[in-house]
Amino acid sequence: MSVSAHDIARILTEALPHMQRYDDEIVVVKYGGHAMGDEATARSFARDIVLMEQTAINPVVVHGGGPQIGDMLNRLGIKSEFAGGLRITDEKTIEIVEMVLAGSINKQLVGFINAAGGKAVGLTGKDGNMVTARKATRAVVDPTSKIEEVIDLGFVGEPEKVDVMVLNQILGRELIPVLAPVAAAADGGTYNVNADTFAGAIAGALRAKRFLLLTDVPGVLDQSKSLIKELSVNDARRLIADGTISGGMIPKVETCIYALEQGVEGVVILDGKVEHAVLLELLTDLGAGTLIHR
Repeated sequence: MSVSAHDIARILTEALPHMQRYDDEIVVVKYGGHAMGDEATARSFARDIVLMEQTAINPVVVHGGGPQIGDMLNRLGIKSEFAGGLRITDEKTIEIVEMVLAGSINKQLVGFINAAGGKAVGLTGKDGNMVTARKATRAVVDPTSKIEEVIDLGFVGEPEKVDVMVLNQILGRELIPVLAPVAAAADGGTYNVNADTFAGAIAGALRAKRFLLLTDVPGVLDQSKSLIKELSVNDARRLIADGTISGGMIPKVETCIYALEQGVEGVVILDGKVEHAVLLELLTDLGAGTLIHR
C-alpha cells in the first residue's frame, strides 16, 4: 500500500495534539522478554523510542529478559525452579541473571537505540543506588496437603527504596536511559527483581505521565475475552476479586495500581508484539491496550 506525501503530512498534523500532551513529560516503557521477539522487532521498538525522544518526550526504558535468562541457564546446564511465578535464584544463577540482563540484553538494546539515531545509556538499579531491594518471599500452597508454606527465593528482591537522582541528571538532555531490573541489596549484594515490579517502582518514583507495560497479550480482557479499553483502579480491583483478571495478569495489574498510587497519571497494558504499539498508544486517537487510571 502506497501512502502519498499529502497523507503523510496529514497524519503528522493529526499527531500534533498528542505530541503537545506529552511535551517534556516522562514516559516509562517496560519492554518484556516475550514482547522483545526477534531482532527486527527489537530494532523497530528502538526506532519508536528514538522518535518519542525526538518529539520532546522523555522515555525511560525498562527491559525484562526471562526467556533469554532461561536459554542461557539451559545452555550452561543450570536447572531453574519457580515458585509463585518467580525464578528461585541461587548464588550461581544470580551471576547468570546479572550477566544476561545487565550485559547482553541491556547493551544490545542500547546499541539498537543508538543505531536508530538516539543516545541511550545502559544502567541497572545498582547504579547510583537507584533501586535498593529487600529479599522477596512467596507463600505457596502445597497441592497435596493444602498447607501454605513460605518459599525462599534466594537472590530475588522487591524494591524497597528508589533514588532517581541519576535519572534526573539524564532526562531532558537528549539521553535515553535503558534500565536492567537488577537491584542492590543493603549489604552491597545483588537482587534479581521482576521487571514489571521494577518498572512500576521507577515510574512511581518519577511520577511519570504514562507507564506503558508491554507484554504478549492485547491488554486486560473481559470474561468473553474481549479487550477492555479503560479501567479505573476500583474497576480493576473488582475484576480481580470476581476472577475476570486472573493468573499472571493479576501481578501486572497490581503493579499498575501501585504506580498510579505513587503519582503516575495513567498506565497502559498493551501488546508489545504489535508493530509500533507505543506510537499507536501515545500519538494516535486509536490508542492500544487497556488504560488504567485513578
